[in-house]
Amino acid sequence: MPGRAEGGAVERQPWRLAFLATALAAALPTPVFAHASDRGHVLLLPTGYYIAGGALAVAVSFLVLALLPAAALDNFWRRRLPLFTFGDTPRIVVSLISFAGFALLVAAGLSGSRDPLSNPLPLVIWTLLWAGFTLLQGVFGDLWSWLNPWYGPWRVLSRLVGSRRAEAPPSRLINWLGYWPAFALFFAFAWFELIDPAPDDPARLAFAAGTYWLASFVAMLLFGYDAWSRRGEFLTVFFAMVARFAPVERLNGRLSLCWPGAKLLAGDPLPLSGTAFLLLALSSVSFDGLSKTFFWLSLFGVNPLEYPGRTALVGIGSFGLVLTLVLLAAVFALAAFLGQRLAGDAQSFGKAAGLLVWSIVPIALAYHIGHYLTVLLVDGQYALVALSDPFALGWNLFGTANRMVEAGVVAGAESAWWLWNLQAGVIIAGHVLAVLVAHGLAWRLHPQPSRAALSQLPLTLLMIAYTIFGLWLLATPTAG
Repeated sequence: MPGRAEGGAVERQPWRLAFLATALAAALPTPVFAHASDRGHVLLLPTGYYIAGGALAVAVSFLVLALLPAAALDNFWRRRLPLFTFGDTPRIVVSLISFAGFALLVAAGLSGSRDPLSNPLPLVIWTLLWAGFTLLQGVFGDLWSWLNPWYGPWRVLSRLVGSRRAEAPPSRLINWLGYWPAFALFFAFAWFELIDPAPDDPARLAFAAGTYWLASFVAMLLFGYDAWSRRGEFLTVFFAMVARFAPVERLNGRLSLCWPGAKLLAGDPLPLSGTAFLLLALSSVSFDGLSKTFFWLSLFGVNPLEYPGRTALVGIGSFGLVLTLVLLAAVFALAAFLGQRLAGDAQSFGKAAGLLVWSIVPIALAYHIGHYLTVLLVDGQYALVALSDPFALGWNLFGTANRMVEAGVVAGAESAWWLWNLQAGVIIAGHVLAVLVAHGLAWRLHPQPSRAALSQLPLTLLMIAYTIFGLWLLATPTAG
């Protein structure tokens, strides 16, 4: 835990903190690390200065964008740097290798160590895939379309039986359902991760992961690979949305570089189901941080110093997960509605909300990665050890089985200080970038600059409020 001496030293120089927060907001328009990470200490830092600096940075960004000519920003977003061209031929091989690795991990979960920090399955799924790979998607683009464990097996089986369902148009049922299958599966996944009493149990996780792979594969055979992947398989939907933020673009086989977030501006308006999916991505990780705070636990009479464990909080957690989504959806819908009224345009509410929700992606990516930052730094080391001996048989496949895990990278006063400053700075930068993307989307709805600026005022206020919430969540005491 950081001592009060460190906090006092920081308090004597408040102007440096405000300057740091504002400077990072202006200088880091990149994929961000934000939100609260799992921590075993309480940060005794003057959060008021960070909150004031963060709110000011987001507000100033809105004012600057409102004064800039639309043509200048449009030219900014359109810039591309061509790199090289490559085809899809190796994709089947890469996916088959990924499937083989997934099968081995499921086997390790069933027959390997019962310790979640020694078995590679929970470490790979929760740490390397869900925490780390999300960051890679946001930086390098849609790697998941190559690495997912369904494409290769599906192509092999399709060639054996002569199926061409991938190229067939989606069925009426899939079109009618929209993204709701992916939403339902994503909610179940979030519940399992955040609420279930034992999501890290290797055997339990192996059964869940194996069942999900098989059910998804059957759905791809029934509805076609493309149709189910784009609307039903929640990992593919989530990673594809995150990849739109990446500064790497692949179009017609040609790879090029663009500005982070530029591909979000080209997105089509999402239907209600797609909007709900993106809001769930943000609300679930927000609740994950909130659910551990002293504030949340005290609302239900739970003593945070005597944390009762996840089993005792299943009902409270389930209620909170739904409540967070409902509140975020209501506030976002209100911001979009008020924005349309201020703009005085004839655009439909559904189209406006479905388009503006793409501006949530930078914030959702930021909160997701930032929340798992310390988990990635520490449990990533455990994963390297476990992968060398997946079945607990004394193997040392990669020479890392005897590696010492260094937890000191996130412990102590010095680590707490740099983690806090990193997260506080980039959470502001993430919201500033979201404001930038939202303005670009608003110009698609309202070509007249004054109307576009007015339409963004309520959404900007929402982003300022979420910045304040994120910075508070970053420093408030947590339990469990």
